[in-house]
Amino acid sequence: MGSMASILFIVVMFAFLYFFMIRPQKKQQQQHQQMLNKIKRGDKVTTIGRLHGVVDEVNETEKTVTLDCDGIYLVFDLNAIAKISPAEDAQAKTVAPASGAAAESEATSEAESAASATDEASDSEAK
Repeated sequence: MGSMASILFIVVMFAFLYFFMIRPQKKQQQQHQQMLNKIKRGDKVTTIGRLHGVVDEVNETEKTVTLDCDGIYLVFDLNAIAKISPAEDAQAKTVAPASGAAAESEATSEAESAASATDEASDSEAK
C-alpha cells in the first residue's frame, strides 16, 4: 500500500511538471518561431541584448538577420530577436484614421463651444 502511494505521488509530480512547466514553455517556443517566420525587411526589432534596429536582410538558409542600427549593419542569429514591431508603413496606416477621428472630434467640440458662446451672447443682448 505504501509503495503504491509513492508511485502515485511520483506520477502526480510528473503530471504537475508537464502541465505547469514543459507545456507552457513549448507554447512560448512555438509563438517565438511563428514570430520569426513573419519577420521581413523594414520591421523594427529588439534583440535579446536590448539592441534596437531595423531589419535590412533575412537569410533563411543561414538563419541570420542583418540589422541596420543607425547606419551600422550587424548580423545576428534569428533566435537573437526578442521582439518585432511592424514596419512604419503599417503603423502609419493604423495611426492615420485615429488622428483623423481626433481632428473630427476637436472640430466638433470647437463648433459646440462657438455655438454656446453665440447663445450666451444672444441671451445677454435680450436682457
